[in-house]
Amino acid sequence: MPRQKSATPIEARIRAVIRQIPRGKVSTYGAVARAAGSPGAARQVVRVLRGSVGLAWQRVLGAGGEIKLRGENAIEQRFRLEAEGVRFRGKKVDMKAHEYKFGSRKRPETLG
Repeated sequence: MPRQKSATPIEARIRAVIRQIPRGKVSTYGAVARAAGSPGAARQVVRVLRGSVGLAWQRVLGAGGEIKLRGENAIEQRFRLEAEGVRFRGKKVDMKAHEYKFGSRKRPETLG
């Protein structure tokens, strides 16, 4: 029987950072990577989101508040965000109103 792969330390930090984003707020893949202590690891944030259950995936966006998913997934992401009260300006989230700024809480590596 195959064993489930354990999360690496960076994957665990990325998950912890995503869990900090409150309802009605959003962040970007790059900001999540920086808050997790790995600037430049935006693609790893995408991989963590794809392989995780129970994370508020809809709260993580591309640079500038753009939904990077396509098709039905993009529609679902926008629907979920709007249900949380997130406003859009055209196809992008109004980042001035809804961007979550990390740093007001403890860093993920000190939690626990």
